[in-house]
Amino acid sequence: MRKLSREQKRDIAAIAAMKDADIDLSDMPEVVDWSGAEMGKFYRPPKKVVTMRLDADVLAWLKGYGKGYQTRANLLLRHAMTSSEGRTGTGKGPRKRTRRAHATG
Repeated sequence: MRKLSREQKRDIAAIAAMKDADIDLSDMPEVVDWSGAEMGKFYRPPKKVVTMRLDADVLAWLKGYGKGYQTRANLLLRHAMTSSEGRTGTGKGPRKRTRRAHATG
């Protein structure tokens, strides 16, 4: 996020110093009908730093779309998680590790 200019800082300080009743809100009417409001639209779950090993071609594909490859990976994983909810559990909390037998041939 870029820094505020001196003029913006001055405007904010002037508004902060005003009483609520003195602020002109005529160009921004009060919302009285909240029936069309969307709950949770701006909710952002907390992030956690992780280390993850990805195949080189998968990482190249994610980075191929430009900046934001980690965000893109998160969105893809979130989509997979929400698509599978109900089929494989809640998608929350740690899962029990299972050992797989290696095939010998």
